[in-house]
Amino acid sequence: MLLIYNNPAAIDAMSEQERTGLFAEVDTIMAELTASGELIRGEGLAAQAKTVRLRGGVVSTTDGPFVEAKEQFAGYIAVDVATPERAVEIAARWPDARWGAMEVREIIGGSEG
Repeated sequence: MLLIYNNPAAIDAMSEQERTGLFAEVDTIMAELTASGELIRGEGLAAQAKTVRLRGGVVSTTDGPFVEAKEQFAGYIAVDVATPERAVEIAARWPDARWGAMEVREIIGGSEG
């Protein structure tokens, strides 16, 4: 998985022409990856997130997509749940919540190859 990090404020500050150029570059890359058969799936993530930790049997959640720098993104599991609370419940049960962190984000759409 290629993880995309950007600054939404920088994109918001771009002119319409600059944003159009940026998204045209993305479209070009996506077309190339599709043509080569390398594109499996791409999705945008919601900017809002909850980080879930389980320490001593106590679940804590914090808003925001950032965890301590020492914690690295190691993978993801996609779930289709009725509520954000259910997603937090699942994250709290995940083993990594005990010593690392689980980040919960809504998938907001994208492209499939």
